[in-house]
Amino acid sequence: MDPCCCAAPKTKHRTPEEQKQLMNRLSRIEGQIRGLKEMLNQDAYCTDILVQVSAATAALNSFSKELLSSHIKTCVADNIRQGNDEVIDELVCLLQKLMK
Repeated sequence: MDPCCCAAPKTKHRTPEEQKQLMNRLSRIEGQIRGLKEMLNQDAYCTDILVQVSAATAALNSFSKELLSSHIKTCVADNIRQGNDEVIDELVCLLQKLMK
């Protein structure tokens, strides 16, 4: 059985500042995606759209890196301090998924 798919749903309390920063990033990415749709509707040239796709991809990767960093510094570190080493397997599983 895959240990990655059986974990019970968990939650993470974020500070209002952290929540706001992450939501702002996602809002900007959402705007980029809307811009891509508009470019497609306006028959923009393929390379112009691809450049914007690359920018949106980079923004999502940056969001993921920030969230992963926060996860390791808080959730993973706190669980290890509390003696819950299962979180290491969870992190390894997550990294494997992210590297596909």
